[in-house]
Amino acid sequence: MPVFLLNESLIFPNPELSEDNGLLAVGGDLSLERLLLAYKNGIFPWYSEEDPILWWSPDPRCVLFPDKIHISRSLKRLLNKNIYRVTFNQRFEEVINTCAELRKNETWLTNEMIDAYINLFDKDYGMSVEVLEDNMIVGGLYGVRLGKCFFAESMFSIKSNTSKIAMVKMCEKLIEENVVIIDCQVSSPHLHRMGAQNISRNVFLDIIRRNI
Repeated sequence: MPVFLLNESLIFPNPELSEDNGLLAVGGDLSLERLLLAYKNGIFPWYSEEDPILWWSPDPRCVLFPDKIHISRSLKRLLNKNIYRVTFNQRFEEVINTCAELRKNETWLTNEMIDAYINLFDKDYGMSVEVLEDNMIVGGLYGVRLGKCFFAESMFSIKSNTSKIAMVKMCEKLIEENVVIIDCQVSSPHLHRMGAQNISRNVFLDIIRRNI
């Protein structure tokens, strides 16, 4: 399949036209309107500092249904100790900047990306969870909320297992708010241990289109 070149027009090609690795399009911008259109169509940006903006829609898609999260016995014991305080949407900028700092060698969380997601948060589309110890963030997660769908972007741990705590607490909050699916984008052993699964892109698109 060809990779599509975007221009200033707010349009994306059909996600089914993605390459085998999930790459769909190149170019465009990270405006609020384009990002919202992308997420509504199961597309997300992911690129390095020296690259143009790359847009992806992989098949299969890694997702986590909030009510299906797996909490290990050791994680349950840690949660029951109440060592950490958890807040939501209080320190979004700090969460995303910490993700960037801890992944600075991976380069994909560029300044342009950081600014774009802070803008999403300012317009009430971003969400974060903060795991705190003595008011210092030691774990967190952020993403984009549209309707009954949450698109997780990145998470981090400074203390052991605090990203898992962030995910558990985010799932609890999303269940309360009737969110039906968390998009994890690409699978990893860590996510699968917590209950994430791969579904086909067509099934994923059907779920998000019915719930946004």
